[in-house]
Amino acid sequence: MNLTLDLPRVRPLWRRSTRRLWLILGGVNIRTKILGIVLIMTAVLGLTVTWQVRAVMQRVFMGELENRGLSVVSDLAARSIDPILLRDMYGLHQLIHETVANHPDALYAFVLDGNGRVLAHTFGDSGFPTELLDALPWTPVMFHEGIGIGYVRYRSGEVVVHDFAAPIFPERGETVRLGLTEQRLTGIVNATTRQMLMTTLVVVVAGIAAAMLLTWLLTRPILALVATAQRIGRGDLSARAEPWANDEIGALARAFNQMVADLEAGRRAIAEKEQARTQLLQKLITAQEEERRRIARELHDGVGQVLTSLIVGNQMAAQQSAATSPALSAKNRELAEIASETLQDVRLLSRQLRPSLLDDLGLAAALERYREDFAQMYPGLAVDLHCELGERLPGMVEITLYRILQ
Repeated sequence: MNLTLDLPRVRPLWRRSTRRLWLILGGVNIRTKILGIVLIMTAVLGLTVTWQVRAVMQRVFMGELENRGLSVVSDLAARSIDPILLRDMYGLHQLIHETVANHPDALYAFVLDGNGRVLAHTFGDSGFPTELLDALPWTPVMFHEGIGIGYVRYRSGEVVVHDFAAPIFPERGETVRLGLTEQRLTGIVNATTRQMLMTTLVVVVAGIAAAMLLTWLLTRPILALVATAQRIGRGDLSARAEPWANDEIGALARAFNQMVADLEAGRRAIAEKEQARTQLLQKLITAQEEERRRIARELHDGVGQVLTSLIVGNQMAAQQSAATSPALSAKNRELAEIASETLQDVRLLSRQLRPSLLDDLGLAAALERYREDFAQMYPGLAVDLHCELGERLPGMVEITLYRILQ
């Protein structure tokens, strides 16, 4: 079976997954991030320490249990020599019962002769469990002070038992067996573990409270800075961020305020320049309109009167020469028509430069007259004008609108 990995496809998939995860994490607010980090770090640290302490305690307690078992079974074997030699079975029973009673981890003890018969035991009225002999044959696996000690670890129900066997008379085969249970030590380990878990829980709660206070201290100036930025975005350049402290966020707030102050100063400078430009433009337009008015008046009063006089003179000359010189009369009439057309052009040019109706009757009348002139100049175009003004506008506005339409 050949397994091939398409790296060009795997890499984009990994990048997309990483980018998607980063987008999800980036969408979480700062408070949640800080609380999550504190919670995870505290929980992981507490659980790790608890697990390590539990493992160390179990290892130490089990080692202590084995050492105590070796010591107790060796002492019990040495103290059992006299009762066995004297055939004092009562003393032997008393010895093993006292040994089990004086050791809180001792579960049972019994003595076997060379033929495997039970000489004494601590199981009481329930009787000796014979399956204990069949399931746990004695073989020396440890040595304590030069004596071979048998050791077997087994589970009886929910209880783990450490069984130790020590020879009383190695040449005769008598042995003493001692069973120690882990129940008490396991209870201590479990109680310590529960206490450490409760301590971890308390530390987690305290860490969450501290993280909430920390996030409040961190995010409050940031949220205030965001609110100030939104006010500035709406055009309120008088908004300022309040520096909460002399840390990095305070430095950011002061830098932000300085930026807003510079922006406000720049906007004032631009407004002043715009106002100056507007005033200069108004003066320029006013000067232009005044010059247009002057030229229009000169055309209307000066050139117009000259052309009118020329028209009247040509007409009179045409009438006087009609009887004596018909050709001269026709020429005078032709010159009068040319002068009349020129007068119309001059008057139209005068109105285009500065219509007197705009000053006398307002924008509506001036636009209506301009529509008539435009229709005469371009008879092929249909012009529709709608101008409904309840009152006259300022002079600069009227001339501006008129020039735009023109």
